Amino acid sequence: MLQKPKGTFDILPDELYKRNFIYNLIRETLSSFNFKEILTPVFESTELFKRGIGEETDIVSKEMYSFNEDKFTLRPELTAPVIRAYLENSLYNESPVKKLFYISNLFRAERPQKGRYREFWQFGAEIIGSDDILSDAEIILIPDLILKKLGINDFVVKINNIGNTEERTEYVSDLKTYLLKFENELSETSKIRLYKNPLRILDTKIEKEKDILVNAPLIKNYLKAETKEKFEKLLNILQKLNVNFEQDDKLVRGLDYYSQTTFEFQSTKLGSQNAILGGGRYDKLIELLGGKPTPAIGFAMGIERLLIILEENNFTFPKQKNPDIYIITSGEAAKLYSLNITNDLRSNGIITETDLLNRSIKSQMKEADRLKSKFVLILGDNELSSGIVKLKKMDTGNETDVELNKIEKIKELITN
Repeated sequence: MLQKPKGTFDILPDELYKRNFIYNLIRETLSSFNFKEILTPVFESTELFKRGIGEETDIVSKEMYSFNEDKFTLRPELTAPVIRAYLENSLYNESPVKKLFYISNLFRAERPQKGRYREFWQFGAEIIGSDDILSDAEIILIPDLILKKLGINDFVVKINNIGNTEERTEYVSDLKTYLLKFENELSETSKIRLYKNPLRILDTKIEKEKDILVNAPLIKNYLKAETKEKFEKLLNILQKLNVNFEQDDKLVRGLDYYSQTTFEFQSTKLGSQNAILGGGRYDKLIELLGGKPTPAIGFAMGIERLLIILEENNFTFPKQKNPDIYIITSGEAAKLYSLNITNDLRSNGIITETDLLNRSIKSQMKEADRLKSKFVLILGDNELSSGIVKLKKMDTGNETDVELNKIEKIKELITN
């Protein structure tokens, strides 16, 4: 028997129902902030990710699914594709600030583990065109609000400011000088990062390297007065909005295009891989991809990780709707006659089920009970002859005689 590829999963109806509930809540929340949904192709030019994410990131160097002689790549993240679509379709002409969000599947060739898959789903949002600190606050407030709507409160927003290009360049130089003294003690991965992107070492999960970083220089000491003032303003706004946050001087994001504000929502429900979502400002990305200098900020959240937390919290999803009515038929004439009734009810939004296996009336009654149908309507030769059918309410057993040609009466009894 053929099986699904490792690191992928089937989304069965019950699971998809839960996801759609979450997606509807996401869409409702983001719509209230006036965000518009966008979809981009499932694969893009490989060059987009090399330029947008950075060739030395783990994503580009280790995790991408590329094909056609590496010309195309299944999208491993969505900020770069959204910005590509923003530029290619001249969305900047529609308004000076563009607010976009997505719910899409992504692909990364990494080792599957709890909350991490090779095909996975994310939702995210981007504010393009504003460098106002209120846009930073809004992009943090949105996932904060969504999590709280889902009953998730045991999380903290880790936040940092990694400076502008000038500030970060000076800091990276001093950080590299400091780390060079410990080069022989670093992992092979960190040794590579030391020469290509020392900031990435700050994100190490290796205890020995964490000890080395204890006395490393801190980016906050390299921020100029204007940057510090803007960051403090953001923290004050978050405090007024009751966002639970902590400053983390060593927080960096895994993609090269981040600058200034970076943040990560963390939960105790996910073990060592405790990030629920992350994001930050990427004011240089649009210029990097061929556009005019344009400020932007965004975040992305993994749906699978969100579902793990909801399960840990014993979150109760609303129950799926059961059939409003099960039409039981006996005989070919009754089956054919029932088609008009069935289609009429369905066209009016009434969930209607009927037998597709030519089973006995007793078996059909059992099936209606199993499906927890609210009503059953029995239609056979006798009912066709008399023009009267019985509509039975399953929870009480009460039966009502209804004339076959008065379908509106059946609708009224079902919906009341």
